[in-house]
Amino acid sequence: MSFADLGLMPELLRALEAVGYTTPTPIQREAIPLVLSGRDLLAAAQTGTGKTAGFTLPLLQRLSTTPVLHPAPKHRIRALVLTPTRELASQVEDSVKQYGQHLKLSSMVIFGGVNINPQRDRLQRKLDILVATPGRLLDHVGQGSVDLGGVEILVLDEADRMLDMGFIRDIKRILALLPTQRQNLLFSATFAPEIKTFASNLLDNPAKVEVAPQVTTAERVEQRIYPVDRDAKKALLQRLIIDGNWAQVLVFTRTKHGANRLAEGLDADGIPAMAIHGNKSQAARERALSQFKAGKLRVLVATDIAARGIDIDALPHVVNYELPNVPEDYVHRIGRTGRAGAGGEAVSLVCVDEHKLLADIERTIRQKLERVIVPGFEPDPNAKAEPLRKPQAARPPRRDLPPRSATPARTGESRAGAGYSGSGRASDGRAGANANRQPNRGEANGNRANDNRGNSVAHPQPSNSGQRRRPSGNS
Repeated sequence: MSFADLGLMPELLRALEAVGYTTPTPIQREAIPLVLSGRDLLAAAQTGTGKTAGFTLPLLQRLSTTPVLHPAPKHRIRALVLTPTRELASQVEDSVKQYGQHLKLSSMVIFGGVNINPQRDRLQRKLDILVATPGRLLDHVGQGSVDLGGVEILVLDEADRMLDMGFIRDIKRILALLPTQRQNLLFSATFAPEIKTFASNLLDNPAKVEVAPQVTTAERVEQRIYPVDRDAKKALLQRLIIDGNWAQVLVFTRTKHGANRLAEGLDADGIPAMAIHGNKSQAARERALSQFKAGKLRVLVATDIAARGIDIDALPHVVNYELPNVPEDYVHRIGRTGRAGAGGEAVSLVCVDEHKLLADIERTIRQKLERVIVPGFEPDPNAKAEPLRKPQAARPPRRDLPPRSATPARTGESRAGAGYSGSGRASDGRAGANANRQPNRGEANGNRANDNRGNSVAHPQPSNSGQRRRPSGNS
């Protein structure tokens, strides 16, 4: 089967040919015709299987071939894509531009941690597709710089991750601002029970696509465990990189401090390395990722912010320097290699502290991973386990203070330097420690919008605000 067999328009086929894509992946074969038909969709696929193209391609075609669903005197956004992290948002918008290069559609991406003013200026011009993180989108809603009343297609990408990161309240607030008549698409690597419940309230008679079992690992990824003492991990990692002549390695740690410490240590020992995590400025994150993709950086050390937002062609090696606290995150981490049919290697350095985490991972993926002992790095059989240091959520700024409208240009910059986005979140998109509090963004930014008749209405937090209301006969 080819992309032409899926009913895609010539302009999209030309763009796909230019990037060398000729055969659709299973998720693309299943999802594209359903989205083109206008149905709501609940889709689950392993990371790296091409699900971004699975929604961007039909989205572009529908916007190009169908009349505006919610006409207004002023041009309004027609498609909204929500993602949990900056990196994933940028990746999605890059795909929109790449596949839509022969179409007369405009797009942009917005996220926190950067100056909000250029984003606000761009939002005042013609725009068809907006890719956004939830917090920064609500910042613009509060400032009145974005109108969501014309959205025809809503995409929640990595929806399970957004719920894990505490975005449920923000997502419900955004849903309350959208027209009731729209197409909804939920794409994710996995669907936890909470996601299925959320989807049942949001989607209207959806089609369901699941091309791989949940929380499974890519068959082409070779996985192994290296048992080692905690204090010997760095030396073992260096041995593996040097002896194996690894030229491009993505290494995961649990904490930001640990990522910094490891990257600095590797770099000092002659292995070019940089860290990427939520406390890094957006410019630093983009610089590190760009150098890594270009092959100028041998090792990129990341926290789980990067587990789903980094897309690197033919990445050969992923290393779990520290196992994740959540077993499903192991799947997302190693999914950075073995993408789109390519092979890859994923290794984990496991000390006595992490034996329970390893058991949880193997139970989740239903697989016993191979153990390899490296001579000279045999773990001490008498070593005692120590409590693991868990990642700490960044302390959010007070939300009961009014915005500093006198100096709006500095808001994103000052928070970015401290690891915050304009939404009051850590700049990796995670909700702060008080994520369970009822947000009072409406007090700070003015939580009002226009209803379908143009009347100014308030948007409280109803318990069922995530539910999609069926369009009435006169909607």
